[in-house]
Amino acid sequence: MFDLSGKVALVTGGNRGIGAAIALGLAEAGAAVAIAARDERKNAETLERLKGLAVPAMARRLDLKQRRELRPAFEEVERRLGPVDILVNNAAYATLTGVLDTSEEDWDGVMEVNLNAAVILSRYAAKSMIARGRGGKIINVTSLAASFGSAVFPSYAVAKGGLAQLTRSLAIELAPHNIQVNALAPGWFSTDMTEWIRTGPEYDWLLKEMVQRTPRGRFGDPEELKGAAVFLASSASDHMTGADLLIDGGFSIR
Repeated sequence: MFDLSGKVALVTGGNRGIGAAIALGLAEAGAAVAIAARDERKNAETLERLKGLAVPAMARRLDLKQRRELRPAFEEVERRLGPVDILVNNAAYATLTGVLDTSEEDWDGVMEVNLNAAVILSRYAAKSMIARGRGGKIINVTSLAASFGSAVFPSYAVAKGGLAQLTRSLAIELAPHNIQVNALAPGWFSTDMTEWIRTGPEYDWLLKEMVQRTPRGRFGDPEELKGAAVFLASSASDHMTGADLLIDGGFSIR
């Protein structure tokens, strides 16, 4: 039920943190995996780990802010590994500025990476899946920020909220084609993107609030997301679509 042998997965931002954990989890379940991200050194490091799992794998440098790069990257993945069965829109980017202090360029950049690129890549993947008639899976990595307001990173929260709504809308549109679209919504995890709250003295108040509110009392480890990603990518979740799978150590229940 959880076997992904013979499947091809594309994971954006798959070279570090949550994205790398998801990519490795899918590979461990048997999928061929392509990662697409900007940092070529990190790409190479994660690609070596994927190859160590004895599955077909590739890394593609991709700047999600550049729309002209999206189609060539997607087509290269399908040319080298085969048609994409599983798309994971994971790449994320945030600025720690309020609405009043965020430049238009920064706002647009956050929207391009977190939301617009996901829309475009989902369209490419869905059309490919529909043409083959075998269905498929689209997993959008959202965030707790999709459901809670934030004065610290509002552009990120807005983009992730849009991605959650994209998940629900696409789920309805693609259901007749046996394509399931779900959101994987992590809470606070130990990654490069959360280093600011874990190391910045000016955010001590927020760190304390987060830990006190979380029943498990700690940040999650990206490895703890592997099982959920494999579930959403596998036939085990075939009757699940448009859902938000929240993994936050209990943060949201208080």
